[in-house]
Amino acid sequence: MEVGKRLKEVREMYGLSQRELAKRVGLTNSTISMIERDAVSPSISSLKKILEGVSLTVTQFFTLEIPVESQIIFKKGTLIDVGSDGVEMHLVGGAEPDSKLAFLIEQYQPNSSTGKDMITHIGEEAGTVIEGSIEITVAGRSYKLSKGDSYKFPTRLPHEFKNTSKKVCRIISAHTPPSF
Repeated sequence: MEVGKRLKEVREMYGLSQRELAKRVGLTNSTISMIERDAVSPSISSLKKILEGVSLTVTQFFTLEIPVESQIIFKKGTLIDVGSDGVEMHLVGGAEPDSKLAFLIEQYQPNSSTGKDMITHIGEEAGTVIEGSIEITVAGRSYKLSKGDSYKFPTRLPHEFKNTSKKVCRIISAHTPPSF
Protein backbone atom coordinates (compact mmCIF):
# COMPACT_ATOMS: atom_id res chain seq x y z
CA MET A 1 0.00 0.00 0.00
CA GLU A 2 1.23 3.49 -0.84
CA VAL A 3 1.43 5.27 2.51
CA GLY A 4 1.41 8.72 0.93
CA LYS A 5 -1.72 8.13 -1.11
CA ARG A 6 -3.43 6.60 1.91
CA LEU A 7 -2.45 9.55 4.12
CA LYS A 8 -3.92 11.98 1.61
CA GLU A 9 -7.20 9.99 1.49
CA VAL A 10 -7.41 9.93 5.30
CA ARG A 11 -6.56 13.64 5.60
CA GLU A 12 -9.19 14.57 3.02
CA MET A 13 -11.74 12.27 4.67
CA TYR A 14 -11.27 14.32 7.85
CA GLY A 15 -11.58 17.55 5.85
CA LEU A 16 -8.10 18.81 6.70
CA SER A 17 -5.63 20.70 4.55
CA GLN A 18 -1.97 19.67 4.60
CA ARG A 19 -1.26 22.84 6.57
CA GLU A 20 -3.94 22.07 9.19
CA LEU A 21 -2.71 18.51 9.70
CA ALA A 22 0.92 19.65 9.91
CA LYS A 23 0.03 22.27 12.52
CA ARG A 24 -1.85 19.71 14.62
CA VAL A 25 1.17 17.39 14.77
CA GLY A 26 4.01 19.92 14.86
CA LEU A 27 5.42 19.32 11.37
CA THR A 28 5.77 21.49 8.29
CA ASN A 29 3.17 21.24 5.55
CA SER A 30 6.02 20.51 3.12
CA THR A 31 6.77 17.35 5.13
CA ILE A 32 3.14 16.23 4.84
CA SER A 33 3.24 17.07 1.12
CA MET A 34 6.41 15.02 0.54
CA ILE A 35 4.90 12.04 2.37
CA GLU A 36 1.66 12.27 0.38
CA ARG A 37 3.60 12.37 -2.90
CA ASP A 38 5.61 9.33 -1.71
CA ALA A 39 8.77 11.44 -2.08
CA VAL A 40 9.72 10.34 1.45
CA SER A 41 8.54 7.40 3.49
CA PRO A 42 7.79 8.13 7.15
CA SER A 43 9.07 5.87 9.88
CA ILE A 44 6.46 4.05 11.96
CA SER A 45 7.00 6.50 14.82
CA SER A 46 6.59 9.49 12.46
CA LEU A 47 3.46 7.99 10.93
CA LYS A 48 2.10 7.33 14.42
CA LYS A 49 2.72 10.98 15.34
CA ILE A 50 0.95 12.21 12.19
CA LEU A 51 -2.02 9.92 12.80
CA GLU A 52 -2.48 11.34 16.30
CA GLY A 53 -3.63 14.48 14.48
CA VAL A 54 -6.70 12.59 13.30
CA SER A 55 -6.99 10.25 16.31
CA LEU A 56 -6.13 7.07 14.39
CA THR A 57 -3.81 4.21 15.29
CA VAL A 58 -1.44 2.79 12.70
CA THR A 59 -3.63 -0.33 12.48
CA GLN A 60 -6.75 1.78 11.90
CA PHE A 61 -4.86 3.79 9.26
CA PHE A 62 -4.19 0.68 7.20
CA THR A 63 -7.57 -1.01 7.72
CA LEU A 64 -9.98 1.94 7.71
CA GLU A 65 -12.65 1.79 4.99
CA ILE A 66 -12.45 5.08 3.17
CA PRO A 67 -15.73 5.98 1.48
CA VAL A 68 -15.41 6.42 -2.27
CA GLU A 69 -17.04 9.60 -3.49
CA SER A 70 -19.53 9.08 -6.28
CA GLN A 71 -18.90 10.85 -9.53
CA ILE A 72 -21.35 13.70 -9.98
CA ILE A 73 -20.35 15.36 -13.24
CA PHE A 74 -19.79 13.47 -16.52
CA LYS A 75 -18.13 15.63 -19.18
CA LYS A 76 -18.99 15.31 -22.85
CA GLY A 77 -16.63 12.88 -24.53
CA THR A 78 -15.99 10.81 -21.38
CA LEU A 79 -19.12 8.65 -21.51
CA ILE A 80 -18.78 4.97 -22.37
CA ASP A 81 -20.48 3.99 -25.65
CA VAL A 82 -22.20 0.61 -25.23
CA GLY A 83 -23.88 0.67 -28.65
CA SER A 84 -22.88 -0.80 -32.01
CA ASP A 85 -23.80 -0.94 -35.71
CA GLY A 86 -24.91 2.68 -36.15
CA VAL A 87 -26.40 2.96 -32.66
CA GLU A 88 -24.55 4.96 -30.01
CA MET A 89 -25.59 4.48 -26.40
CA HIS A 90 -23.55 6.71 -24.12
CA LEU A 91 -23.88 5.49 -20.55
CA VAL A 92 -24.00 8.14 -17.83
CA GLY A 93 -22.61 6.88 -14.51
CA GLY A 94 -22.68 3.20 -15.35
CA ALA A 95 -19.77 2.14 -13.18
CA GLU A 96 -21.34 2.77 -9.81
CA PRO A 97 -22.01 -0.54 -8.03
CA ASP A 98 -24.92 0.71 -5.87
CA SER A 99 -26.77 2.46 -8.69
CA LYS A 100 -30.40 1.50 -9.24
CA LEU A 101 -30.75 3.33 -12.56
CA ALA A 102 -28.96 3.56 -15.90
CA PHE A 103 -29.17 6.75 -17.92
CA LEU A 104 -28.37 6.79 -21.65
CA ILE A 105 -27.86 9.36 -24.36
CA GLU A 106 -28.74 7.42 -27.50
CA GLN A 107 -28.15 8.20 -31.15
CA TYR A 108 -29.54 6.12 -34.02
CA GLN A 109 -28.12 6.64 -37.50
CA PRO A 110 -30.57 6.40 -40.42
CA ASN A 111 -31.65 2.77 -41.03
CA SER A 112 -30.03 1.52 -37.80
CA SER A 113 -31.65 -0.56 -35.07
CA THR A 114 -30.98 -2.32 -31.80
CA GLY A 115 -30.52 -5.55 -33.79
CA LYS A 116 -32.46 -8.30 -35.48
CA ASP A 117 -33.45 -9.95 -32.18
CA MET A 118 -35.96 -8.43 -29.78
CA ILE A 119 -34.54 -7.32 -26.42
CA THR A 120 -35.93 -8.47 -23.07
CA HIS A 121 -34.65 -7.91 -19.55
CA ILE A 122 -36.04 -7.36 -16.08
CA GLY A 123 -36.99 -3.77 -15.23
CA GLU A 124 -38.47 -0.66 -16.81
CA GLU A 125 -37.38 1.77 -19.49
CA ALA A 126 -38.44 5.33 -20.25
CA GLY A 127 -37.20 7.96 -22.65
CA THR A 128 -37.85 11.04 -24.74
CA VAL A 129 -36.99 11.65 -28.38
CA ILE A 130 -35.04 14.91 -28.55
CA GLU A 131 -34.25 14.89 -32.27
CA GLY A 132 -35.55 13.01 -35.32
CA SER A 133 -37.90 10.04 -35.12
CA ILE A 134 -37.80 6.39 -34.05
CA GLU A 135 -40.00 3.34 -34.44
CA ILE A 136 -40.35 1.38 -31.21
CA THR A 137 -41.85 -2.09 -31.19
CA VAL A 138 -43.02 -3.39 -27.79
CA ALA A 139 -44.76 -6.76 -27.44
CA GLY A 140 -45.53 -6.89 -31.17
CA ARG A 141 -47.01 -3.35 -31.42
CA SER A 142 -45.08 -0.67 -33.29
CA TYR A 143 -45.13 3.02 -32.42
CA LYS A 144 -43.65 5.94 -34.38
CA LEU A 145 -42.26 8.64 -32.09
CA SER A 146 -40.98 12.10 -33.08
CA LYS A 147 -39.19 14.91 -31.31
CA GLY A 148 -40.87 15.55 -27.95
CA ASP A 149 -42.63 12.17 -27.77
CA SER A 150 -41.85 9.90 -24.82
CA TYR A 151 -42.24 6.26 -23.88
CA LYS A 152 -42.24 4.00 -20.81
CA PHE A 153 -42.68 0.23 -20.65
CA PRO A 154 -41.71 -2.87 -18.65
CA THR A 155 -38.62 -4.32 -20.31
CA ARG A 156 -39.72 -7.92 -19.77
CA LEU A 157 -41.81 -7.26 -22.90
CA PRO A 158 -39.84 -7.96 -26.10
CA HIS A 159 -38.81 -4.65 -27.68
CA GLU A 160 -36.67 -3.05 -30.35
CA PHE A 161 -35.79 0.42 -31.63
CA LYS A 162 -35.43 1.25 -35.37
CA ASN A 163 -34.62 4.49 -37.11
CA THR A 164 -36.43 4.08 -40.43
CA SER A 165 -35.95 7.75 -41.37
CA LYS A 166 -33.18 9.48 -43.29
CA LYS A 167 -32.18 11.64 -40.30
CA VAL A 168 -30.33 10.91 -37.08
CA CYS A 169 -32.54 10.20 -34.04
CA ARG A 170 -31.42 11.18 -30.53
CA ILE A 171 -33.07 9.88 -27.38
CA ILE A 172 -32.49 10.46 -23.68
CA SER A 173 -33.50 7.36 -21.74
CA ALA A 174 -33.29 5.64 -18.37
CA HIS A 175 -33.79 2.05 -17.39
CA THR A 176 -33.77 -0.15 -14.33
CA PRO A 177 -31.86 -2.15 -13.31
CA PRO A 178 -28.69 -0.47 -14.58
CA SER A 179 -27.60 -3.48 -16.67
CA PHE A 180 -29.35 -5.00 -19.66
